[in-house]
Amino acid sequence: MHLKSNMKILKTLFVAIGIIFILISVVSISPYNYLIKGVRLVYLKGEKTANYMDWVDFDLRKISTGDQKKSTTLATEKFELNQALTAMLDKTNSGAYLVYRNDTLISENYFRGITDSTKTNSFSMAKTITTLLVQHAIQDKIIGSWDDKVIQYLPWITGKYANEVTLRHLTTMTAGLDWDESYVSPFGITAQAYYSNDIEGVMRTVTFANKPGDKFIYQSGSTQFLGFVLMHALDEHRKLNTEKSVKTYSTISEYAQENLWKKIGAEYPAAWSLDKKNGKEITYCCFNSTARDFGKLGSLVMHHGKNHLGEQVIDSSFLNMAQKPFKSENYGHSFWLGKVGDIDISYFQGHNGQYIIMPKDNSNMVVVRTGHGKDKSNNEPVFNCVKSYIWYAKHPKGESLPAAK
Repeated sequence: MHLKSNMKILKTLFVAIGIIFILISVVSISPYNYLIKGVRLVYLKGEKTANYMDWVDFDLRKISTGDQKKSTTLATEKFELNQALTAMLDKTNSGAYLVYRNDTLISENYFRGITDSTKTNSFSMAKTITTLLVQHAIQDKIIGSWDDKVIQYLPWITGKYANEVTLRHLTTMTAGLDWDESYVSPFGITAQAYYSNDIEGVMRTVTFANKPGDKFIYQSGSTQFLGFVLMHALDEHRKLNTEKSVKTYSTISEYAQENLWKKIGAEYPAAWSLDKKNGKEITYCCFNSTARDFGKLGSLVMHHGKNHLGEQVIDSSFLNMAQKPFKSENYGHSFWLGKVGDIDISYFQGHNGQYIIMPKDNSNMVVVRTGHGKDKSNNEPVFNCVKSYIWYAKHPKGESLPAAK
């Protein structure tokens, strides 16, 4: 009797395994094959969305440091986190919280196993990084200008307004893509782009359906197109300059390594997530770095594009323009903008609360926060958590955050 029962259980198990195998096989050859990777990296890890440590499961391209690494200067006396800030950092599942003043680290805090050498996913902070790289390519005359037409670099783009959209439209989120920026649906275009092993194939299905320049709509696809513009420009530059006297680049990561990462004196190698092995960078997200080196990026912007050696890496006039509103009062050229109390701020922002925040005053301050959560319960453009991170960095003794006006 027991033998028959066990045989029945085994038969049911084999049938179930067979059905699962068939389903996986069908999905793997369907347009939804990216779901297999998504399920493996999210749900089988016990998560509900992309995690700032998920980069370890992606194919990567290393971005090395240079010979002139800038060791982080530590304050002799660091300020302690007050109760309100500690509560917010805990509520938002923070991984790192760093505060720099005059390029000196005056507060350095790590949580949940994160350390000063742990890389985390920047998510959409990479949008700002991609924009900085495109600006550098303009300075290098590898790209013409922000007002160049996208189709001049990507002749394969489609849509009613494909001939009109410019690089500026891409970086200011005014490109008018047919793109639903959803982080919930596993069937959405954002998830497809994130988990696909052919990011270019995904982007070739996206059309420029609405008139560019009319209004701000945040769309990750815009920065992925901007990344492809840079990829194409670097390829063309390499083909036109075969003599050894001209420096050329094979990938965006190599360009970032030589013209950004080494120049800011990064302490640790970074890594850019790819769609597949030896593939293409996912440029709307997924630049992976330590919190200290994210702080060095903030310092570059805070110093109007100059690095620790006094070298002008990014043109100051561009950064001045980029940190002003374009079609949204809270967004410029890939920089988020806002106000905390009476303090104007600009910041890099990434999914689930990755931030590099620069107050627009004379404090010479940069605040970095990484983690896996955010508090936006105030229903305002600048979230509660962002307000706490910057306000209590400037008021460590606990002066209360002012109520919204």
